[in-house]
Amino acid sequence: MRKLQVRGRYLSWDDGAPFFYLGDTAWEIFHRLDRGEMDRYFAERARQGFTAVQAVALAEFEGVTVPNAYGRLPLLFTDGRPDPTKPDLAPGYSYWEHVDYAVEAAAQRGLFITLLPTWGDKFNCFFGKGPEIFDPENAYVYGKWIAARYREKWNIIWMLGGDRPLEPKHRAVMDAMARGIREMDESHLITFHPPGGRDSTDFLGDAPYIDFHTSQTGHDVAQCYRSDEIMAKMAASSDKPYMDSEPRYEDHPACFNDRIGYFWRAEDVRQNAYWDVLSGACGHTYGNHAIWSMTKQPNSYYPYTWEEALTHPGAEQIHFVKQLRLSRDYFSLRPAPELLASQYPGMGHMAAAQGDGYAYVYSPLGAPFALHLDRFPAAKHLRALWFDPRDGQERVFAVLPPVGQNLFVPPTQGKGCDYVLILEEVR
Repeated sequence: MRKLQVRGRYLSWDDGAPFFYLGDTAWEIFHRLDRGEMDRYFAERARQGFTAVQAVALAEFEGVTVPNAYGRLPLLFTDGRPDPTKPDLAPGYSYWEHVDYAVEAAAQRGLFITLLPTWGDKFNCFFGKGPEIFDPENAYVYGKWIAARYREKWNIIWMLGGDRPLEPKHRAVMDAMARGIREMDESHLITFHPPGGRDSTDFLGDAPYIDFHTSQTGHDVAQCYRSDEIMAKMAASSDKPYMDSEPRYEDHPACFNDRIGYFWRAEDVRQNAYWDVLSGACGHTYGNHAIWSMTKQPNSYYPYTWEEALTHPGAEQIHFVKQLRLSRDYFSLRPAPELLASQYPGMGHMAAAQGDGYAYVYSPLGAPFALHLDRFPAAKHLRALWFDPRDGQERVFAVLPPVGQNLFVPPTQGKGCDYVLILEEVR
């Protein structure tokens, strides 16, 4: 079975080929969609170049008390409460057979399922409807059971957590669930999905079972314009790979407030993707507000159906960040802020990275900027190209000497006019 592994700060296949994690948050897919709908969803995401789908076995929207599309619940009840040690496997297309179908449907299209065993309100009902049903004992049993069910599937990544903080008692639940998973499945990677404004190093920085860390830079303005700072914070906290598992979602009301009148757009989604990836992230996660929730009846807070949102601009454009990363020497890329001779504040700030024989510089607003070109001592010349995150095209525009500073002016300026400057060494 071909499998993923950690290679330094990045992920790779076990044959050494690079793997770029490009995820989509489809948290409610097992709970709300039927088989035909799941097939349409997976087919579209495969066409768009995604590599992983983040989904929850015990879903957020009353996932243990409200049946799925086929009228089935995931767990039997003991003393009137859902029991994690008793999955409902009664004949007649059980809930878990439906999850099986989704895992296989994703595999047929080359997609990983990043599988959350449960949403966080099932062990910490800090907010949400719960109910809290996990303790360390039953979390261990459930972890063993779900890992045994899916350990032979090549396309599984385990993601613990689920948008909730971990106090000591919750950490005990996570440790126990991870122990159960690891006892049955030694092959698949494990990560953690944290609450908004936090990252997994805050809670599980010392956990040996975590293979790569993630953040949730989220949907308000507290972190969305500095998500690359959060990548740097994770890098300083751990030597493991890191990425953003929940940045701004396309079509999400800004700051969770639809009365503001601004819903995050494709250009907002792109900013976080390029800032983060040029800060050394091992991948990136896209999300759409109508997709994670699998909305079928739009309203002012969820303005589209999930099917309408499938082909919105951000979803069609996000794979270009994967294309860019895979186009040149993958594992040598590192953050290189020293290339920048000028910088802008806030939303206009740039990110720079350098690899073997090349460099990338992201300009989120198309504003002019200066670079130190003497940071390429092995180059005779530098070939300069503009990469357009809207269409994935690279266009050569200059050849430069690798000396001193140089001013660069992107083709257009303003919100939505983001570009990546590519500098290639000619030796």
